[in-house]
Amino acid sequence: MKLIKGWKRICAVGIVAALVFTSGCGSKSPLDPKDPVSLTVWHYYNGSQQTAFDALVEEFNDTVGRDRGIYIQSYSQGSVPDLESAVRDAISGKVGAQAMPDIFSSYADTAYEVEQAGALADLSAYLTQEELDLYVDSYIEEGRIAADGTLRIFPTAKSTEIMLLNQTDWEPFAAATGASLEDLRTIEGVAATAEAYYQWTDGLTPDVPGDGRAFYGRDAVANYFIIGMQQLGVELFQVENGELTLNAPKEELFRLWENYYVPTVKGYFGAYGKFRSDDVKTGDILAYTGSTSSAMYFPDQVERDSGSYPIEYVVMAAPVFEGGHGYAVQQGAGMVVSKSDERHEYAAVEFLKWFTQAENNLQFGCVSGYLPVRKAANSLEQLDQVIEEKGLSVAPKTYDCLSAIFTQMDGMTLYTNKSFRNGSAARKVLEYNLADRAVADRAAVAEAVAGGTSLEEAAAPYVTREAFEAWYDDFRGALDAAVNGQ
Repeated sequence: MKLIKGWKRICAVGIVAALVFTSGCGSKSPLDPKDPVSLTVWHYYNGSQQTAFDALVEEFNDTVGRDRGIYIQSYSQGSVPDLESAVRDAISGKVGAQAMPDIFSSYADTAYEVEQAGALADLSAYLTQEELDLYVDSYIEEGRIAADGTLRIFPTAKSTEIMLLNQTDWEPFAAATGASLEDLRTIEGVAATAEAYYQWTDGLTPDVPGDGRAFYGRDAVANYFIIGMQQLGVELFQVENGELTLNAPKEELFRLWENYYVPTVKGYFGAYGKFRSDDVKTGDILAYTGSTSSAMYFPDQVERDSGSYPIEYVVMAAPVFEGGHGYAVQQGAGMVVSKSDERHEYAAVEFLKWFTQAENNLQFGCVSGYLPVRKAANSLEQLDQVIEEKGLSVAPKTYDCLSAIFTQMDGMTLYTNKSFRNGSAARKVLEYNLADRAVADRAAVAEAVAGGTSLEEAAAPYVTREAFEAWYDDFRGALDAAVNGQ
């Protein structure tokens, strides 16, 4: 698969054009301000994200939309699964389903399904090469899911992963043990630090053995597999000309297993609430790897049964395997346009181009934690300029997260695998197969420890090479079945 860094290629014309509204491929507009076209947009934004999106829609309707004859109506479908279900129902003509929207948010796997049904517009017809060049190259590449390589997903907001740490509770641990934030730059370092934290917290109550606490958790275990393997030099899902090659070599997967499953079974890693930010809030973990957009949910205080207290935070780069390549996940839904007629499709692309202008996209990102999609907008200088010019109030955690990513871009290569048939099913195997086993086996180990068995003795049967081999065979079988639609 062709991997594109994209971040570095920012040309002078892009800097100027990023703030200029362009109008398609130079052909005559099919729009008429006296007879405006109305478009529906479905998305999954909620809370402050929905408020920010709706404010931009209103601004568009009152300015460019009014002048060009475009009116946008936006509707939240609640959540990503709810949105995907509504789209599938609309495509299949299910009784009671809503009519297909003109534009909707979509991740690549879902968009691929809709494209296979022939329901997506070819966006390439409404964008010049000069306009395409304004966007981060890998974002455009991700949207080329059609068999002929034409664009079907318009990049609107992206994210990657970062590490967030409860600094307040980290400091006494670091002072007592000599632990350093530098240790958290690698995945192996995180695992070793988590073991040290468990032992340290266990030692705080010598009369209660085996009550150490977890240090770290992870959202999106599927990303751990895909990006972890990429860091180790293996493309797990290699797609060429629509054909998938599944690469799952045993030794690289062993490194993933021993640095996720083993620490989890021993209680060094944890996953308790719906998201790891929930676990930081309850004090069950100190740090997690998650999406940049999750920064707004990192708690301001820890709430325990014994009381609550405020905490400070540290934003760090997501850890990389020791000796591995500097890959980071490229994620975030784009927008797709339903296949209809030239007038509606043209109007939809005009709105999406306006929404992704630097100042508008950064305004949305300041609230949502998403990264802007144009090359010229991906800088701390642009972020600060938009905040000042728009008079925006930005949550410190979101600002720190965005600024950290902007300063780290030169050292990272963003990656996402190409879409393929049954991709959603394959990702579910990555997300749940190992994680669910780890949680179940941890419960068994914890029960044994509570009964008086030492942690090492209780965990021993689960962390052998033979245990890995058994899991590997099960994992490969589940993954093979998923990609083959079984």
